[in-house]
Amino acid sequence: MSSLKSNDQRVQLEQLYDAMAPEHLTPLWEVLHALVLPEPSSPAKVHTWSYEAARDFLMRAGDLISAEQAERRVLILENPGLEGQSAITPSLYAGLQLILPGEIAPCHRHTQCALRFVMEGDGAYTTVDGEKAIMRPFDLVLTPGMQWHDHANHTAKPMIWLDGLDIPTVRLFDASFAERLPEQVHPETVAAGDTLARYGGNMRPMRGSLADRRPSHQPLFHYPYSAWRQNLAELANSAEIDPHLGHALEFINPADGGPVMPTIAAHVRLLPAGFTSAPRRTSDGTIFVVVEGHGTALVAGQERALGVRDIMVVPSWHELQFTAETDLVLFAMSDKAAQEKLRLYREERL
Repeated sequence: MSSLKSNDQRVQLEQLYDAMAPEHLTPLWEVLHALVLPEPSSPAKVHTWSYEAARDFLMRAGDLISAEQAERRVLILENPGLEGQSAITPSLYAGLQLILPGEIAPCHRHTQCALRFVMEGDGAYTTVDGEKAIMRPFDLVLTPGMQWHDHANHTAKPMIWLDGLDIPTVRLFDASFAERLPEQVHPETVAAGDTLARYGGNMRPMRGSLADRRPSHQPLFHYPYSAWRQNLAELANSAEIDPHLGHALEFINPADGGPVMPTIAAHVRLLPAGFTSAPRRTSDGTIFVVVEGHGTALVAGQERALGVRDIMVVPSWHELQFTAETDLVLFAMSDKAAQEKLRLYREERL
């Protein structure tokens, strides 16, 4: 409690609490300080996963269980401060998924929104409502909530990607629904790349026309590395660098110009060799993937080395700086999309 009480008052209060307990009533004044915080105090911890170490375990799992048996062969990136919760931040889930040559991860759909950021392999595909997205390293592929999706690898090499889902957010609202398609693979509805051709050039088919076939709220689901990397390079060649972010581009939903998914935002950054970002902290817990180069991250005063494909989580309201030893390209995802909708998001440039 916030103020001192006499021994007699304390005894009477404890007796009152004991009497209330069977009715499932508890006093707010005893816990208010822990419920309404002056600033975020995340239970999540800063953590970095070496891709090579995680990949070794993933490949060992591939020898023991098939994609079909597992439904999804994934190693969860579980935050050490959130043990047992299958969460990388309090609102997001992340994992590394493996599809071996010749395998199919069977078709299903669910309430949860998911993104796939390709870490390794070239030519396997994710099917969304019957359309294949051919996946190449560092492509971003979305499987929006309640859209049918399956994965298959007809190449000769393993395919690995980072899964990012809003599982903890959906769990908070107790709103999870899921279905399986009787067939392993969704029947093909259009040729691979059709959606990218119709919606990926900052244009779209006329609304209401026969060509406007994708859901109006989420038309695009494939953001190729070849396109976003070129855009990032052109930005770096023409724009003044932001002292806190470097050169940064957000992935957007072409339907409304907002984040790519209702609950998850994603962006990329380019930090030139020798650049050190000014310190910044934000209310969205963020997961970073190193796409190119190497450098260091200074998080709440602790320095962490970063190499290609390493994954790092920075919880809410942790001061963050990057130093690029070579040109450093980062992919990032967070719950900023949900926070902005709820008017919760804050950032502080220090």
